Amino acid sequence: MTAAGILRREDLERDEARRLSLVATRSDEATRQRAEPQESDDLRLAFQRDRDRILHARAFRRLKHKTQVFVPHVGDHPRTRLTHTLEVSQLARTIARALGLNEDLAEAAAMGHDLGHTPFGHTGESVLDEILCGDNSEVVLPPGVVAEVGRFKHNYQSLRVVDLFERRYAQPGINLTDHVREAILKHTSWRVGFAFPLPQEGGLHPGLPCHLEGQAVAVADEIAQQTHDLEDGLRAGSVSLEEAEQLAVARRVIDDSGPDYQDERPWDRQNTLVRGLIRLFVNDVVTTSAARIERFCEGRAITDHEEFAPRSREVSQTTVWFSSEIEALFTELKTFIYARIINQAPVSRQDWRARRVLTALFGAFWTVPSVLPDYLLLRAAEELELPYLRDLPLKRVAAVVGERYHACPGFARLIVDHLAGMSDRFALKEYSALQQPSADRDI
Repeated sequence: MTAAGILRREDLERDEARRLSLVATRSDEATRQRAEPQESDDLRLAFQRDRDRILHARAFRRLKHKTQVFVPHVGDHPRTRLTHTLEVSQLARTIARALGLNEDLAEAAAMGHDLGHTPFGHTGESVLDEILCGDNSEVVLPPGVVAEVGRFKHNYQSLRVVDLFERRYAQPGINLTDHVREAILKHTSWRVGFAFPLPQEGGLHPGLPCHLEGQAVAVADEIAQQTHDLEDGLRAGSVSLEEAEQLAVARRVIDDSGPDYQDERPWDRQNTLVRGLIRLFVNDVVTTSAARIERFCEGRAITDHEEFAPRSREVSQTTVWFSSEIEALFTELKTFIYARIINQAPVSRQDWRARRVLTALFGAFWTVPSVLPDYLLLRAAEELELPYLRDLPLKRVAAVVGERYHACPGFARLIVDHLAGMSDRFALKEYSALQQPSADRDI
């Protein structure tokens, strides 16, 4: 430390190395696909810089208007994709800190994990994948396009967002560290060779388990989803508190809460139940994961970080995960939430509307590309070498669309990228403008 008490980056890196567990990722181990000069006046560690870049990304701000389960415009309190992200970040930091892992890495990955999520939750994701696979009867892509365009999955799309679409520097993307990019990809299921056009595949280690901080994010995502979906469902009246209290995992929490639980008002019992579920799951993950890590290190005679680093990819993908006992209880809760909250009329109705909106928008943009905004047509011209439609004689547009645009897999991907980046309300606005014209609506 300097005389003035300022901790420079080098000081912080040394302090980090002293306090982290031997299995934690060090900030000075971070790599990026594009080398960056070390700025002498930047006080932040590598993963902290990543967190800040994500926080200032446009895609991050759009999450506040994207559905988690209940559409955000019907009330002030249901979770949005943004509040879900913040809850995942909080849980991931708690787990990482308790295990001595790198909190900055866990937080950055949690903040970025859903940047590529579509509007309207997982329904939007399913619709776009079906269209690209040729499985949507209302939008029929040519077989040649389907064969080449690839699939859609939101965790892969998140990498397209951070590697390609966010433009805050001279080059595309925000150049996150490979550790954060890998954790974003692996926060949910991924497959080696999945047909998705990643702009940069380096640093992702697709055939290997994720580092432990990334695993903390993955389990935090699961815990956040199920507990806040239960709370939102209870508040919406989709399921009663009495039904939820019959679950084995709920009985476990109620028993741990003591006899005063039954004397609480329903509102307080609900809050106690949700808090208790989170506590149960997080404490189990930390205790179980610590034991697994200890066994891993003891079995390989690993005593310091230098010995762990070259063997870090030998860990199981579920090193940071539930015990088998609590996983069974968690699965029971997850099944209950799907049956009693997700697969009920209010959510099903909004999912049906979401399918209509995204299918109609893709169909309009694919069939008549000239309805797309100018900047997307310019992208098609610059990146895909397609004729810029605004420069063509009107009588030539239809022929060029049929001959060139509809033979180009990249154009289908461009539309999907555009739709995936939309917020719910922007997608609804576009749908209304194209499908429900009105004399008092701006074009």
